[in-house]
Amino acid sequence: QLQLVESGGGLVQAGGSLRLSCGASGQSLTSYGTGWFRQAPGKEREFVAAINWSGGGLYADSVKGRFTISRDSVQNTVNLEMNSLKPEDTAVYYCGATASGPDSYRRWEKYDYWGQGTQVTVSS
Repeated sequence: QLQLVESGGGLVQAGGSLRLSCGASGQSLTSYGTGWFRQAPGKEREFVAAINWSGGGLYADSVKGRFTISRDSVQNTVNLEMNSLKPEDTAVYYCGATASGPDSYRRWEKYDYWGQGTQVTVSS
């Protein structure tokens, strides 16, 4: 059973940066696509970024150029570097893993495993 734990959330001013990390245990992430989603109060969970172990990153238009997703096969982690943060980036950020192919990476319902989430708050 794959278990995911997010870390790195917090409070930051607009224009600042945060680095989220998704640590995995139980299985290697090399068999999965790994994605970051976020959910703000009263809104649906939305895709942020995803990566697999053989390709590049996939990004939502709203974060392209500001966020970078990366992987560390030794540490069995996937990281999300977030720069130029905006108040509208405020949300709970979730890490998920999917056995589905890249065509499914933007769809949260295709993910098989989820972490508990980490809060990111960007003040104006």
